[in-house]
Amino acid sequence: MTRRTMQDAHAPLAAAHEALATYFGYRSFRPGQERLVEAILAGHDALGVMPTGAGKSICYQVPSLVMSGITLVVSPLVSLMADQVRSLKAAGARPSYLNSSLTPAQQNTVLKRAREGWYQIMYVAPERLEDERFLAFAQAVASPDGIGLPLVAIDEAHCVSQWGQDFRPSYLGIASFVAALPTRPVVAAFTATATERVRADIVQMLGLRQPESVVAEFDRPNLYLGVEEMGDKAKAAWIRDFALEHADESGIIYCSTRKATDQLALALDRALGPHGIRVGRYHAGMAPAERAENQALFIDDTVPVIVATNAFGMGIDKPNVRYVIHHNVPESIEAYYQEAGRAGRDGDPAACMLLWNGNDFRLRRYLIDCGDDEAWLDEAAREQARQRRYRLLAAMEGYCETTGCLHEYILRYFGDEGALGVAVEASGCGRCSNCTGTAETEDVTRIARAAVNLVREVGGRFGRALVADVLHGANTERIRSYRLDEAAGYGVLGDVPTTQIKDVLAQLIGRGYLAQSQGQYPVVGLGPRAAEVLTETPERPFSFTMKRRGTARAKAARARRAVDLVRDEAVLDARPRVGDDAALFERLRELRRTYAIERAWAPYMICSDKALRGMCRRRPHTLDELLEVPGIGEKKAEDFGEAFLREIASFEDEAHRHDA
Repeated sequence: MTRRTMQDAHAPLAAAHEALATYFGYRSFRPGQERLVEAILAGHDALGVMPTGAGKSICYQVPSLVMSGITLVVSPLVSLMADQVRSLKAAGARPSYLNSSLTPAQQNTVLKRAREGWYQIMYVAPERLEDERFLAFAQAVASPDGIGLPLVAIDEAHCVSQWGQDFRPSYLGIASFVAALPTRPVVAAFTATATERVRADIVQMLGLRQPESVVAEFDRPNLYLGVEEMGDKAKAAWIRDFALEHADESGIIYCSTRKATDQLALALDRALGPHGIRVGRYHAGMAPAERAENQALFIDDTVPVIVATNAFGMGIDKPNVRYVIHHNVPESIEAYYQEAGRAGRDGDPAACMLLWNGNDFRLRRYLIDCGDDEAWLDEAAREQARQRRYRLLAAMEGYCETTGCLHEYILRYFGDEGALGVAVEASGCGRCSNCTGTAETEDVTRIARAAVNLVREVGGRFGRALVADVLHGANTERIRSYRLDEAAGYGVLGDVPTTQIKDVLAQLIGRGYLAQSQGQYPVVGLGPRAAEVLTETPERPFSFTMKRRGTARAKAARARRAVDLVRDEAVLDARPRVGDDAALFERLRELRRTYAIERAWAPYMICSDKALRGMCRRRPHTLDELLEVPGIGEKKAEDFGEAFLREIASFEDEAHRHDA
């Protein structure tokens, strides 16, 4: 390859780096982003599986700002469209969206301007692709005489798979839409959570052609994961106390039903209101105007706490959510990690707490059996969907009941168990309730071995409670009717309480030695790791330990105030600076809020907390120095740079006079 050819090959990537710095204020891509951007710019399809907060949107936004023509972004989230368009406009880009929130006249204007080349990127709902008028527009744009349609990006791509947690039939029409275009664009799909089976579905059903695939590490090292089992009344009190401890921070509390959302929001508002903490609520049963207003108040930090059903948060990019609390159990690990992942998107420490009890799982099973979400399917397909949802719920139950590392459990679920490394097994991750809680290790190998052997003996035909009773040697009519009192394993654990046997069974299921079926009456069978028990040898003995919880629990390093982070960074930096960084941070934050109110933007659209902290550390005095602060692009520097520089200079002058 000649020197000139090598330069040409690298030209698109160089333009991408320039766009990243110009529009977003970053000098380098995060892990995985550059590979996807480079592939798209080279004309290859792409699949990005990146956890919430890993920067998926950059992977299609940067190419759309580099390539000629207009990029279409398919997204099911109307509020996300408006949010991302505002953020892109604030960064100096030319975005648009087309959805049902616009009047017919406004939609006509958007389409006219798009054909004329006004926009670089357009967000549309998947249902829009089925509209003949929109298809005609896209075909005209993608024709040889059009402005060009270089890229179709699909967000929330897991929605195309019935094996995912949020299947949407409208996604099934995306491949047909692309096939109807006169010139096939690059197709790039993105999702936050997808198992290997869902990833295969995405590639096949969206018609991706040998895509460049990036599955980013699912580990979110800034998140503290906590699981607590408690009654419903205790949950409300726990959440109240947590919100009071973090009064200066922003948090989301998820409930499983509208009724629970209303009740908890009212209780928290009464408890927190006297302390100056406003509480909002959000669910589909509210009037659209009230729902939109509550979301806006939460985004701009006026209302720091919002109680919501799981639909909330999917369409916002609010980076400074410091905690997410689940008042009830979600239906799947995918749903949980996506919702919990809305905390700490700025990379700063955040807490994700899951409060649960048996009633949560009974409710979830009831909702699955009702099957309202699958009413449009035929009976066979509905049953398949129910069984899929039961499998997802079983994995969620395992997460709640495991005594192992919570981060490791999630990583294993997504096939990314190597991300934490072997050190976790020895010392724990240090950032989940199981690894930081006060507990003693208990060897329960005898119980575990007996349980696996009995399940094999009885052929996996009975539920957890009955298996525990048989192992304990209970004398019940049910055991006698099935002649289980004649089993070799009957009564071998007569000295062990049935409650402890049930705990061990739960752990065996959670760790893969046993498996639990789906349905209202699940039974226990052998799991994929059962052979480790059944074929043990003196050279390779089986062992099984559990953590026996103590009553005292170590206080976790949960949500942290931004000003505390400022002080920590100042200590680590150790460069001499005039005045206290925390005091400067508060002044810069107030200036940011003034501009946000003036422009009707969320504060983070001006700049992030991390960018403000960068100003405190670097103390820029010129626009060139300000542009060196991560998160400050050229448009932000042009619009707000002089004001931030004046505030920093004024602060330092006052500090000098005070010291003098």
